[in-house]
Amino acid sequence: MGSYKKIVVGTDGSDTSLRAVDRAGALAGDAGAELIIVCAYEPASREEVKAASDALKEDAYQVVGSAPAESVLRDAADRARSGGAAKIDTVAVQGSPVEVLGDTVEDRNADLLVVGSVGLNTLSGRILGSVPQSVARRAGVDVLIVHTT
Repeated sequence: MGSYKKIVVGTDGSDTSLRAVDRAGALAGDAGAELIIVCAYEPASREEVKAASDALKEDAYQVVGSAPAESVLRDAADRARSGGAAKIDTVAVQGSPVEVLGDTVEDRNADLLVVGSVGLNTLSGRILGSVPQSVARRAGVDVLIVHTT
């Protein structure tokens, strides 16, 4: 089996998802692969936007729209770079994590998807299915589920 050329990793900024970013960064560095770091986000409600505007005034842009996801991606890219990845792209996409990760793998012709294991051993994860299980079923490429608990 040859080296991976494009690796997609998902993050939401949590410690566990950043462990997956660390592993993906190291893999990308070792393989000389492009690393695509993805953060899915849901838009803020009208009420949340108004509350942010009232509280933060001109700084409200930092917590609405894709701004929080972009901040998460900057931090994740720094970590991946520290782990050895040289070619990094970041993508913030509105939508559910499962759909966003699957679409990114397909759109970017990735050959590896890296996700953290959070949710695999929870009761709701076993009953409803977790993000790692769902993306692994949908991906159509190799999936590395990083043990993060």
